[in-house]
Amino acid sequence: MARKKLFLLDAMALLYRAHFAFIKNPRITSKGLNTSAVFGFINTLLEIIGKENPTHLAVATDTSAPTFRHVRFEAYKANREEMPEALRTAIPYTYRLLEALRIPLLRIDGYEADDLIGTLSVMADAADFDVYMVTPDKDYAQLVQDHIFLYRPAFSGGFEIMDAAAVEEKFGVPPARITDFLGLKGDAVDNIPGIPKVGDKTALELITAYGTLENIIAQADTIAKKSIRETVQTHAEQGLLSKELAIIKTDVPVEVNIAGLELGFADLEALMPLLEELEFKTLGQRILGSRLNPVRPEPQRDLFGQEVGNQVVEMPGFRSLDDITTRPHTYHLVTTGEARAALRETLRAAGGFCFDTETTGLDPMQAEIVGISFAVTPGEAWFIHFPGDMPRETVQGILDEFAPLLTDTTLAKYGQNLKYDMTILRNYGIRVDGPMFDTMLAHYVLTPEAKHNMDDMSAELLKYKPVSIETLIGKKGKKQLSMRDVPVEPLVEYACEDSDITLALKESLAPLVLGNRIFETIEQPLMPVLADMEFEGVRIDPQFLADYSVELEQRADTLEQEIYALAGEKFNINSPKQLGEVLFDKMDLGKGKKQTKTATGQYVTDEQVLSDLALSHELPGRILAYRSVKKLKSTYVDTLPKMIHPRTGRVHTTYRQTVAVTGRLSSENPNLQNIPIRTDDGREVRKGFIARDADHVLMSADYSQVELRIMAAMSGDTNMIAAFQAGMDIHRASAARVFGVPVEAVTPEMRSAAKTVNFGIIYGISAFGLSQRMGISRAESKDIIDTYFRQYSGIKTYMDQCVEQARERGYVETWFGRRRYLADINSRNATVRAFAERNAINSPIQGTAADIIKLAMIRIQQALQTAGLQSRMILQVHDELVFDVHRHEIEVMKDLVRTHMIGAIDLVVPMEVEIGLGDNWLEAH
Repeated sequence: MARKKLFLLDAMALLYRAHFAFIKNPRITSKGLNTSAVFGFINTLLEIIGKENPTHLAVATDTSAPTFRHVRFEAYKANREEMPEALRTAIPYTYRLLEALRIPLLRIDGYEADDLIGTLSVMADAADFDVYMVTPDKDYAQLVQDHIFLYRPAFSGGFEIMDAAAVEEKFGVPPARITDFLGLKGDAVDNIPGIPKVGDKTALELITAYGTLENIIAQADTIAKKSIRETVQTHAEQGLLSKELAIIKTDVPVEVNIAGLELGFADLEALMPLLEELEFKTLGQRILGSRLNPVRPEPQRDLFGQEVGNQVVEMPGFRSLDDITTRPHTYHLVTTGEARAALRETLRAAGGFCFDTETTGLDPMQAEIVGISFAVTPGEAWFIHFPGDMPRETVQGILDEFAPLLTDTTLAKYGQNLKYDMTILRNYGIRVDGPMFDTMLAHYVLTPEAKHNMDDMSAELLKYKPVSIETLIGKKGKKQLSMRDVPVEPLVEYACEDSDITLALKESLAPLVLGNRIFETIEQPLMPVLADMEFEGVRIDPQFLADYSVELEQRADTLEQEIYALAGEKFNINSPKQLGEVLFDKMDLGKGKKQTKTATGQYVTDEQVLSDLALSHELPGRILAYRSVKKLKSTYVDTLPKMIHPRTGRVHTTYRQTVAVTGRLSSENPNLQNIPIRTDDGREVRKGFIARDADHVLMSADYSQVELRIMAAMSGDTNMIAAFQAGMDIHRASAARVFGVPVEAVTPEMRSAAKTVNFGIIYGISAFGLSQRMGISRAESKDIIDTYFRQYSGIKTYMDQCVEQARERGYVETWFGRRRYLADINSRNATVRAFAERNAINSPIQGTAADIIKLAMIRIQQALQTAGLQSRMILQVHDELVFDVHRHEIEVMKDLVRTHMIGAIDLVVPMEVEIGLGDNWLEAH
C-alpha cells in the first residue's frame, strides 16, 4: 500500500516569514488591519493542499510559557527583538482561520513547535506515513530520514523538498550531525552560544575528522590548530549545552492520534464571515474551489484539459465571487459591415466607451492585434475579431472605420492600462485622443501599495473573478499558445468580459477619484504623454556599443588577471562561495572578525561587504570593478543593440506609472533608469544614445538639486532658503555652516562631506550610515549631523513633524497631496519602525520631485503639440528629460523646456534647470 502523506506546519516560523516578505508592501484592509502574515500563511497552506494533495495535515505552534530550554539556559532566544505588533495581531486571526478550516492546531506548554513536529514525525513514520515538515527553519534538518522530509519555502517561490542526501549537500553534514554542528558553531537566531572561534568551516572540519561533538571534546588534545584546540577544551561544557539546546525532542508527551489528523472539510459558515472581515476575496475563492469545500462541484477545465477556476457554491452569510457563469451578460461577435456600423452608432450615442485590444504579445511595439472589444453599459459588450489569416490591409480597413471615434476629442475613452492599447493602435496609424479614464491608474492613486491588475481589482471592488488568460493560452512556458490560437467562441467571451468588467471598475472607481488632484492633473494626463514617448523611442549607435563591448571585455580580462595575482591563485570570481573562501579563509581580510554568512553557509560577498574591505586591501576593489564592468557589458552594452526595433530602427522602453509607491516612474525593456552615471564606464554608455538624424541633436534638461530645494521649501528652514535664494552653491554653503568656516575657506573635502550629509539627510541617514559612507568614526559623523541640525533647525523640526504626522494619520503626503501609507510607523519593533520613519521623511520629498517632473512633462508635451514643433520628448530618467531637437528649433526648445520645468511648481526657492546639447546623450548631459 502507498504510504499516506502527513504535512506538519510550523506556524510561527511561517508567520514570521510571511510578515517580513510583505514588509515593504504590506497588505492593509480598508479598516487599517495589516493582514500580511495571515495572508502569506494561508496562501502557503492552500498551495500545499493544492499541489501536494496531503491525506493528513496539522499545524504546530509555540506557547508563551517558558520551555525546558529556557530552564536549562536563561539566555535562550534572549536576543530576539519584540514581536512586531502587526504579527502579534495576525496570530489570533490565523488560529481562528485554522479552526474554521478544521485543521488541527497543536501546542503543549513547555515545548516548542519544533519538538511537537519532531515527535509527530517519528510517530507518523512508525505508522507508515511519509512526513513533510513545512518550515524555513534549517534546524529541522536533524530530523530528516528515509520517510521524513524537510519541506522548505524557497526564497524565489515554491518549495524545496530535502531528503538526507539534500541535507548533507546543503549543510555539509548528514542529518545526524546537525546538532553537533550547531553545538560547535552555535546559532545566533536562538542565541545558542556554541564554542567561540568555531565557524562553519572549522565545525565541518572537526565533524569530518572526529564525528560527534563528544568525540571532538574527548580527543581535543589531538586537534592540530592550537587556537581551536584551546577553545574546544576551554568551552567544552558550553558546546555540550549548545548541542543539548539544539536537539529537537522526539518524545514529547503528546496525546495525538495520527489518523485523526486526516484533512477534512472547512466549516464554511464560520469561515466566510472571517474571510470577509480580512478582505481575503481571492483566497476565499481558492478555498471554495479546493478540496476543503464540502460542496465543491466538478471542476472546469481549460483547452488543455487542466483543472482551472472552479465554480463555487454560495453559502449563507457569504456572497461568493461572481464569474462569467453566474453574472448575466450579453456578448456579441461583430462579423459584418452592417453590425460594425450599428456598433459605431451605439458608441457615439453613448458619449464615451470602454475598449480593450487582444494581441499576440506583451510588447506593444511588436505585438499584432487579434481583436478589439467595446462596452458602453454593464453586462453587454462587442468584439471584432482579426484572425491570423486576415490580410493586414483588411485589418487596417476595419480599424480605420473606428478611427473617427477613437480620435474624437469629445468622446471619453475608458480602459485598463490604456497606454498599452493606445500604442497598439498607434502602430495601425490611430492616435487615440479625448478625455480618458484608466482604471489601473485610478486604483494606483487610491491604494498605491496594492496590486493593480484587473483580476485583483475586480475581486476587491466587484466581487467578481474574471476568466484567467491561462484558461485560453495555458501557463507561461514553451507550450503557451498565442491569442491567435484560441478558438473564437472562448475568445469572444474573454475579450468582451475585459471591456465589460473594466467599465464596471470605472463606474466603481470614478466617484472615489473625483476631485483627486493626483489622478486628474498628474497621472491621467501623463499617460498619453508616456504613450507618445514610448512610441517615439530613442536611436542607438550599435557600432559604438559593439566597439565599447570589446573595450569592456579587454578591461574585464585585465581585471581578472590582477585579481588572480592579488589572490595568489585562480578561482571562479563569479562564485560567491569561492570568492568568500579566498577573501576570508585564505587571505583573512576580515581580520578575525566573524563574517556574515548565508543560510547555506557561504560568506556574504555583496557590494557593501566588498566596499568595506576595499578600504584596507586592493583585491575587493578590483572585484567590484570587475563586477561593474561585466554587469554593464551584459545589461546594456551587449543588450541594447538587440532591442532595436526592426521597423523603427529605435529602442522603445516602457514606462510604468503604477509601480513605485512614491510616484516615481519606472522603466523596463530596457530599464533606462538604472544606467550608472556615477562611474566613467556608466556614463560612457550614454554615448550610445544618439540623435535621430543629422538634422537633430539631443537636448538634456535636468533639475538642479530638486530634492534639496523641495526640502528647503517644505521645511521652511530660513538658512537653507536664504542660500538658494542667493544663488549659492548649497553644498559649499552647508559646508561653511557645518564646519564653521567662511564660504571662501571651504575645501573640496568639506564640500564633498556636506554634499553627502545634504543628500543623506533626505533619506534619514544615521550616524553609523554617514560614518560608513564617509569613512570616518561614528563619533565624528554624529557630531557633523548634530551640527547640521543646529544650523538647519527647520529641517530637523520638519523631519520630526513628518514622523509625528505619520504616527497620527498613518500616511504622509507630497506637496500635491499624493499619499503614502505607512502601516508600521507605530511598530514596537525598532528595525521595522525605523524603516517606516525613514520613509515618512523621504516620501514627501521624493514624491514631490516625481510629481513636479510629471507636471513638467505634461505641460511640455502640450506646448510641443500646440506650437507644431518637430522636436520630440523621448526619455525621462528621474529628474532629467531628454529630447530629440531639430537644429532649427534649438533656441525655441531651450526656452520652452526651461519655462515649463521651472513653472511646474511655485516654491519659495527658485527652481533651476541645467540644459545641454550634443550629438549623443553624454555630450548633452
